[in-house]
Amino acid sequence: MADKDTCLLVSGGVESAALIRWALEQGGRVVPVYVQGGHAWERAELRALRRLLRAMRGPRLEPLRLLRVPVAPLYRRASWSLSGRRVPSARSRDERVYLPGRNVLLLAEAAVYCAERGISRLALGMLATNPFPDATPAFLRAMERALSLGLARPLAILTPFGRLRKSDVVARTRGVPWELTFSCLAPRGDRMCGRCNKCAERAAALSKARQ
Repeated sequence: MADKDTCLLVSGGVESAALIRWALEQGGRVVPVYVQGGHAWERAELRALRRLLRAMRGPRLEPLRLLRVPVAPLYRRASWSLSGRRVPSARSRDERVYLPGRNVLLLAEAAVYCAERGISRLALGMLATNPFPDATPAFLRAMERALSLGLARPLAILTPFGRLRKSDVVARTRGVPWELTFSCLAPRGDRMCGRCNKCAERAAALSKARQ
């Protein structure tokens, strides 16, 4: 792998779509990775992500890689994310959608994948508005150091949208089929429910960016 090759932790949302575009503009190969944990939305989100990747395909965009980190044995307060019942509504505060240690798990799994394949850049679509403890600059720098040390090879954790809001990301990114993005806690088949915290967040960002 070349120095500019980048592994992306992606879902089906706005930040992931923008992250793919950003990485393609950097040069090098782009390796999208999706980590399955057993959450209620994953089946629909994966189908949406694959549609998004097909729409953004290019010679440097690698096929989607799937990794698995089952979280059912870990979660108690966040069990709603596994059952799809009583999910945080559009009126809920962001703190209600907290999944403990989510970025700890995602980064550790993806870092091992990168180390095994000689990839030294790992990117996330982190936003400035993320309120959780495993999304702070201090955590990310500490994780970067720990993973580089533990895997005996340098790994850079990149957050190109770390100072932006979701609507800023949409407004500043061109060439992305936003209509194919997907962000929902309780999908109905392949359709977003339109009532949950994530549906409201996505709709608000797309609306504001169009103004």
